[in-house]
Amino acid sequence: MTNRGIVAAGAALVGGVPVAAWGLMGQQNYAGLPASELDYAFRPWDIGDGVAAVAGGLGVVLAVAGAVVLVRRSLRGAMDQRWWGVLGPLVALGLMAGVGWRILTAGGVGANIGAGLLIIFGTPIAAGLLLWSLAWAFWLATQGRGHEGGGGLGGLASRGV
Repeated sequence: MTNRGIVAAGAALVGGVPVAAWGLMGQQNYAGLPASELDYAFRPWDIGDGVAAVAGGLGVVLAVAGAVVLVRRSLRGAMDQRWWGVLGPLVALGLMAGVGWRILTAGGVGANIGAGLLIIFGTPIAAGLLLWSLAWAFWLATQGRGHEGGGGLGGLASRGV
């Protein structure tokens, strides 16, 4: 498998997780009142529960297929295992996004406290996960597969010392 196949498997894993979480969780409206009488922090998409469940199932299939390919390639040495430090936080971020969207669009009576807490606490956590993944990916891409040249200075290759 080429690097494109590994990247496609990673995209399937990272892209499938939020769709699976969103689709399988279902709309979280307050029971007992029709949707037209509920208050929303954000209006949910006009997608039926059946369509959302099918999309969630497809997301699970994509995520599992991507994970299987990546684990197999990682165990065979075709994928540098340090890239799991990029993929892991992105998968957690995707799970947060899928579940978070259902929390933000939940219909209730009065204020949606869950939406406020998600925005206050979830946003910095999501930003931290994204920044970690970007920084780790940048470091891996610029350092290459090994530590050729120079001695290590606190984990950084000096390339000239």
